[in-house]
Amino acid sequence: MVTSRLVGLVAVGALALSLGACSSNPRQRTVEGALIGGATGAVVGGAATGRAGGALAGGAIGAAGGAIIGHATAPRR
Repeated sequence: MVTSRLVGLVAVGALALSLGACSSNPRQRTVEGALIGGATGAVVGGAATGRAGGALAGGAIGAAGGAIIGHATAPRR
């Protein structure tokens, strides 16, 4: 059970990292970061707690973190 959960989390993380650098527009990077972070956080929060509240908290934290990182890593013109 733990192994399948770990494999799922690694797969979600790999997908999020592979999609993270798809744009060069700072605003679009911020939005994409929020979407990817929110989705990843929701999956991880739901898997870790087994409850909808954990998924909601993980999604909110992931979206905020993803937006901050997406904005910070966008190339400046």
